[in-house]
Parts: sequence; C-alpha cells; structure tokens
Amino acid sequence: MEYRVLGRTGLTVSRLCFGALTIGPLQASLPLKEGAAVIRHALERGINFIDTAELYETYPYIRLAVGKEFKERVIIATKSYAYTAAMMEKSLQTALTELNRDYIDIFLLHEQESEHTLAGHREALEYLLRAKEKGLVRAVGISTHTVAGVRAFLLYPELDVLHPMVNMAGIGIKDGTLADMLALLRRVKERGAGIYGMKPLGGGHLIRRWREAMEFVLGLPELDAVAVGMKSRAEVDLNVALVEGREIDPKLKAEVAAAERRLQVEDWCCGCGRCVEKCPQGALRVEEGRAKVAAEKCVLCGYCGSACPEFCIKII
Repeated sequence: MEYRVLGRTGLTVSRLCFGALTIGPLQASLPLKEGAAVIRHALERGINFIDTAELYETYPYIRLAVGKEFKERVIIATKSYAYTAAMMEKSLQTALTELNRDYIDIFLLHEQESEHTLAGHREALEYLLRAKEKGLVRAVGISTHTVAGVRAFLLYPELDVLHPMVNMAGIGIKDGTLADMLALLRRVKERGAGIYGMKPLGGGHLIRRWREAMEFVLGLPELDAVAVGMKSRAEVDLNVALVEGREIDPKLKAEVAAAERRLQVEDWCCGCGRCVEKCPQGALRVEEGRAKVAAEKCVLCGYCGSACPEFCIKII
C-alpha cells in the first residue's frame, strides 16, 4: 500500500481511504458484524484511513472493526452539519464516545457550498479550532461538492484538510466543470493543505469504467488520498490490488461485477425533473414531489446522475 502525508497535518494516510457510507444504513445497511468485518479486512490489507460522518451512522461499525489492535494506527475523518459551538461540541463528543477515541484525527464541516455557508458555520469552526488546541482534534477542514466551496476554503488559512468532489467526468460538481475544480485544487495544494477526494466513481455512475476512473483520480498530484465506498471484502481486494499496481484476478473482478446494482433516489430529491429529461430510457418520472425509477427500464447508464443538481441519484 502506498502512503502519503496529508498536507501539513503530519498524518500519514493510505492512498486508498475506506469510505464508510456504503456499509451503513443509508446504503447497503449491512449487519453490524458483517460491516465491521469488511472494514477490518481493509485495515488488514494496509488501508489506515477511514472516512465517515455523523450522518452516516457508521461509528459502531468502525469502533468494532478497529478494536485495540488498530486503534493507534488508524486515521479517522468524520464530519458534522453542526453550525453552532454547542451543536459542534455535541457532535465531537458523540464521535469520541461512539468511536472510543481520545481524539478525532480529522473533523470536517460537512458539505459546505460557498463562503456564505462557511460563514454561517463560523461558530462551529471556531469551536473545532479550540478543540484542536486542546488536542481533541488533530486537523480541521471541510467537505464540499462545489467549486464555490473550494474557493471558500481558500479564504480560511486555518483550515487543514479539504475533501472535495472529483471524478473524471465531473459528475456531482454542482456549480462548475472538472477543469474548474482541478484548477482550484492546485491552489489548495500549493497552500500546503491536505486533500482527499470523494466520489471517484461518480456515485456509482462510472462503475463500468472503474479502472479508468480510479486511475484518473490516483494520478492527480493534488490528491493525497481517495475515499472509495466499499461494502464487501472482494471490493476491498479489487481496489487494493489496483492501488498497489498488482494484476487484477479475473475471478475477483467478475465477482465484484456480478454484484447487484440499483438506482437509488435519496430523500432530499426536490423533484426538479432534470433527471427525467436526461434519461434516454424513459425510466424516470416525478411523482409526489420526487423522482421515481421504473427498475425494469433502467439500464444503469448513469446519465441521470450527471443532471441532478443535488447529487441525490446514485447507483449502489
């Protein structure tokens, strides 16, 4: 496994970060022991970096997987939507307790969209910076799906880590192009901040171009690591083999490819209908204020995801 120092944080992380969203109740909803076993397998294969969030409800999986053996070796990044000091204090305490940690390695303000949202979360940010001074947090930053969010990051020199949306097709970047995003990431990197990317497969829409998509993000000099959602040992083994530059076992690739996939419309869908217009198969409609999919017509082409302004349609 290849490791890099995450910007100026001093934290040494594996290039492949385990994205914990996939195993939890918002997606695969694996039983606790089964999900923890997948994370444990990833740790045993050399992954030492886990990305989660309060929203994901995956702290119990991580705590069980890490145990005593990996407690001092694993780097955990989490996120919260908290915008007041009191709310952030509660979020931090929840993370410390449920993860059984004395400190959180990386704590991010979740899904910041612009300088305006970041300004609105300033009180929570100030709390995290004080927590960092006390040793309760080692690095502070934001996650974002927007170009404007990255611009906002650059306005705050006290931020250590950026977790942006980046994939070869620019899927999910809500307010600009891939070129726009990469240009700003270069500026963030020049400032010395750590960067680990999210959604390298565009929420599952690039799964048929998996190798090409993964090689693209791993080849970006701006990214210290890439978070990938994985829900099985086979998926861990496949991604680890790619990152390590080893030949992919055809049987392993076939096993992962054979996994059932479906189109999921998240609860925050606003029913704008852009996905309906984009779908070449006529598999989507807006009903009762949100998008609905006719599974028998859907070919999982992924075109709908590129049209969704809220990134609420995913192939899982």
